[in-house]
Amino acid sequence: MKEISRSVVKKDHAPKMSGKSVYVGDYTAAKDGSPILVGKLLHSKLARAKIIKVNVPKLPDGYYYVDAKDVPGDNNVNIVLDDTPVYARETVEYIGEPIGMVVGPDEKEVIRILGEINVEYEELEPVLDIRTAEKAFFDYEFGHGDIEKAFSEADHIFEEEFETGYQDQTYLETQGMMAEPEKNGKMYVHGSMQCAYYVHGAVMRVLGCAPDGLHVLQDVTGGGFGGKEAFPSILGSQVAVAAHKANAAVRCVFDRREDLEYTSKRHPSLCKYKMAVKDGKVTAVDCDVIFNAGAYSTLSAVVLQRGIIAAPGIYNIPNVHVRGRAVKTNTSPCGAYRGFGAPQTFFAIEMMMNHVAQELGVDSVEFKEAHLVKKGDMTSTQGKYHFPVPVQDMINEIDKECDLKRKHKEYAKEQTGRYRRGIGMSAYFHGAGFTGSGERDLIKAVAKLHKYADGTVEVLASNGEIGQGLRTTFPKIVANELNLPLDKVYYNHPDTERVPDSGPTVASRSLMVVGELLRRAAIKLRDIWEDGKEQEVEERFKEPDFMIPFYLDKFQGDAYPTYAWAVNAIEVEVDTYTGLTKILGAYGNFDVGTPMDYNIVMGQMEGGFLQGIGYSSIEKMDYDNKGRIRNNSFSDYLIPTTKDVPNMKCMLHVEEYPQGPYGAKGAGELPLVGAPGAYVAAVEQALGGCKMHRLNHAPFTAEDTLKEITKEAK
Repeated sequence: MKEISRSVVKKDHAPKMSGKSVYVGDYTAAKDGSPILVGKLLHSKLARAKIIKVNVPKLPDGYYYVDAKDVPGDNNVNIVLDDTPVYARETVEYIGEPIGMVVGPDEKEVIRILGEINVEYEELEPVLDIRTAEKAFFDYEFGHGDIEKAFSEADHIFEEEFETGYQDQTYLETQGMMAEPEKNGKMYVHGSMQCAYYVHGAVMRVLGCAPDGLHVLQDVTGGGFGGKEAFPSILGSQVAVAAHKANAAVRCVFDRREDLEYTSKRHPSLCKYKMAVKDGKVTAVDCDVIFNAGAYSTLSAVVLQRGIIAAPGIYNIPNVHVRGRAVKTNTSPCGAYRGFGAPQTFFAIEMMMNHVAQELGVDSVEFKEAHLVKKGDMTSTQGKYHFPVPVQDMINEIDKECDLKRKHKEYAKEQTGRYRRGIGMSAYFHGAGFTGSGERDLIKAVAKLHKYADGTVEVLASNGEIGQGLRTTFPKIVANELNLPLDKVYYNHPDTERVPDSGPTVASRSLMVVGELLRRAAIKLRDIWEDGKEQEVEERFKEPDFMIPFYLDKFQGDAYPTYAWAVNAIEVEVDTYTGLTKILGAYGNFDVGTPMDYNIVMGQMEGGFLQGIGYSSIEKMDYDNKGRIRNNSFSDYLIPTTKDVPNMKCMLHVEEYPQGPYGAKGAGELPLVGAPGAYVAAVEQALGGCKMHRLNHAPFTAEDTLKEITKEAK
């Protein structure tokens, strides 16, 4: 282990553990000492309808009703497309869409007023099922080889469908944003977020002001997992409009039911796969991927891009065709979630490979091993795997840890009795960094270091601390290059008035991309260091020379400069009387390059793996026939705890990336991605394999298991 990997006490540990950290809900007054008004949203009760009239009761002094008419600029939140309104236009498109906001000094009175507002609707027929959805926000298609020839010459052709459902981010701190008009005429927006400059761009457009007409600060943030990537741009715009109208500070913090029911989720998916096999090898795969975007497009373009790039998995298949669509339904808009589209398609390809192997009468672990890509092979987008692919070694390490290969063959034999066992394996990657040419053409990251006269150094970047440790690892990198004690380097929560735009806190890019910029900036500062003098250095992103240019219109080139790799194995015992599944062991082997702090990285691996197991098994969320999300509390939306997986073993396999700081790659999203493919495969094996019970959806719950067992009994 490198010296940089040695663990230290996280810089934000003491204030968080002592309760001194100030979250957006903790402020007792605005920055200038004035009172904070409470804002509560008026949500649509129908999935699709025309708004005929909003009947607002007479408001007491000091209370306001805010809606689309009060937006001084553009009533559209800038995300990817400009289709998400700040407040509803002539129609509402999903249950929960914000029609307006009631603002005032007393929360109970605000809630009373909200309850007395009557909205007159003309109800319209909603579209709720992605199978019947007609409008596609985004439609991509790419491939290589001769797919038709491969299918015409195949010995076997297999076709199957796979489905995945919602998953809610369930961060500890709910969505919360606050806006304060300042005496200098600027608007100050702050709150719980991942991407300060995203919020800045959105609010600037909504207020119709110049870039220096507002600034955005990330408050201490109690978790994100993608849920605070785009949503704070929406809520931040709503409170900014309210603060502009009231000329006072306005804060809106969701309660848990509001957060669970109305905020963005992971996209549900329907993946249709067709696979050709000749002489025992997969020669072609045709993937048709549909994501449920919900009522508005939000981040669906980039979520879909990552999902379809991963659709053929990590297998060397010579002929590939992929089509991907993100379709509109009148349900809650979906957005970013750890893994960002890849968990859906990796589940599909891993289960497809399992089923094809079983149909061919071969062991699926060996079947997958025979198809693994290696360094120099072509990617799904006709790019190149430029660096070593360590997956075979990682499978061997997992095998050593849990006896995977022997157990997989043993459990494939017929089992009898009440309790039956299975073990599943998934192998996968996560592309490190923004997809395609996004880093080069869109983000263009800039990072700075400011040295003060007393010799302390401040990191100036826009990446947010959301629990992944940036306030510790960024200073570690800088202190290491400057040969300074760690307490001499610090990183505050970013304020767009003070820091350059180093890009969003997404795509497992912060440490790999921005961390490397800071390392290079530290070398610059070291070379010009003068004691007793204030100095500042800057570093800008430059795309690595080895990259094959990516063209989004063709879906060709290097989608990512490098990949983080992983292998998961999950062993289960199924109680055929109750349908309950006990996880006997969950084993994850993760290659994230050089860890910048061993304990932080292992915490990410364990937490992400557990989150993926929840997505695989118990986190079932759905809407009813009216389009309403039914799970709106932790009583009916279950998330796993350490007691659900008492035997979890995570390990690191280090394959250094030369363009990352000290060899680091993206880490945060990787551990979640492969869990569904391993868990559902294990349950399927325990139930007798795909020839008896072909499992094709996640999450796969105890109720699902009972249904399968009931089929067997019949």
